[in-house]
Amino acid sequence: MKTFLCIVGCALALSVFTPAMAQEKAATQHTSAEWLAKIQSDKRGIVAKSMDLTADEARKFWPLYETFQRELALPQSANTRATLDYVAAGHSLTDANAKRLAEQVLAAAREEARLQEKHFKQLLKVLPARKAARYMQIEQKIQAVVDFESAKAIPLVD
Repeated sequence: MKTFLCIVGCALALSVFTPAMAQEKAATQHTSAEWLAKIQSDKRGIVAKSMDLTADEARKFWPLYETFQRELALPQSANTRATLDYVAAGHSLTDANAKRLAEQVLAAAREEARLQEKHFKQLLKVLPARKAARYMQIEQKIQAVVDFESAKAIPLVD
């Protein structure tokens, strides 16, 4: 379980680095542990550097960012709880429990997609469409890395 939590933490860290990584020297290679440390210390700074916002855009963007992060935490937490329940069940996972956990993961994904659409519409009111789309890409890349790293750590159902 500690290994899984570490992997999820690394995945979160890796997910934020993608946009900022392009801005760093090409010769610099960081390990996932180094990216995790960077993200844990300053995810907001990485997003800021990746977004290149004007002062006026930043004044409007950051409150939306904070709200979105708080709202996203709910479905992401539900997904994590379901995944941890699955891992904890191990080989004793019943059909009923597997169905329940899969439904929880799918519901969390639907809620996250709903929140992304809602947030994108809000961003379009305060940012140019290109910057709003860029931010949504950053969030999607983060989630893709989290999903990938989680998938590597989670065994398939027997």
